Amino acid sequence: MEWYEVLLIISVGFVAGFLNTIAGGGSLITLPVLIFLGLPPAVANGTNRIAIFSQNIFGVLGFRSKGVSDFPYSISLGISAFVGAIIGAKIAVDIPGDVFNKILAVLIVVIVLFPVLKRKPSDPENIVERKGLKYRIIGIFTFFFIGIYGGFIQAGVGFIIIAALTVINRFSLVKTNSIKVFVVLIYTISALFIFIVEGKIHWGYGLTLAVGNSSGSWIASRLSVKKGDNWVKWFIIVTVIALAVKLWMF
Repeated sequence: MEWYEVLLIISVGFVAGFLNTIAGGGSLITLPVLIFLGLPPAVANGTNRIAIFSQNIFGVLGFRSKGVSDFPYSISLGISAFVGAIIGAKIAVDIPGDVFNKILAVLIVVIVLFPVLKRKPSDPENIVERKGLKYRIIGIFTFFFIGIYGGFIQAGVGFIIIAALTVINRFSLVKTNSIKVFVVLIYTISALFIFIVEGKIHWGYGLTLAVGNSSGSWIASRLSVKKGDNWVKWFIIVTVIALAVKLWMF
């Protein structure tokens, strides 16, 4: 790799890791960059998983260093998503590149619009967490399908997870993000394994991208706990608007 490629990939990775940890949509930046650098769509998709895996290790450690986690529940969600991701990754490695790009374009629009159009609770300050058996079962079932999506394309999965955990369990945004990075870490193991077996990884780009993603995730996880839910909420709103503008105008 040339020096400017290394600088570009690390810089883009830092931004993506920061976005992925607090909100989502980081892969909407990294995937086009990897494809622009000459990787086939399936290889770009697989290469991105190295950075996602590394990023979420640092994200989990960052949240834990601040005392934020929900491991008994997040483990069950992670296992469910892990199984789903195997299915999604197998679909991703077999799909033609041009079809993948068209699916990515449509899904990006849907993912970006969903948080904008989703109704907000009338009194968010008085919402009580829902962690009973009923909601745990709904969560596990939901995350199986989230795992399929995450294994397939990854881009924008953070928005989907945030929506799922805040609607089903009514977790705070800070706790939601701590669970999100743990679940993505777990299911990325199965997806990454499939991409490695199928030879859809560019290790040079992937490990370089991981440096940027990991740095961004570590800073974002600790900063989000320090700043609190209100700051995270506005960060998500700004991110969604920026991504929507990018999609429709560029």
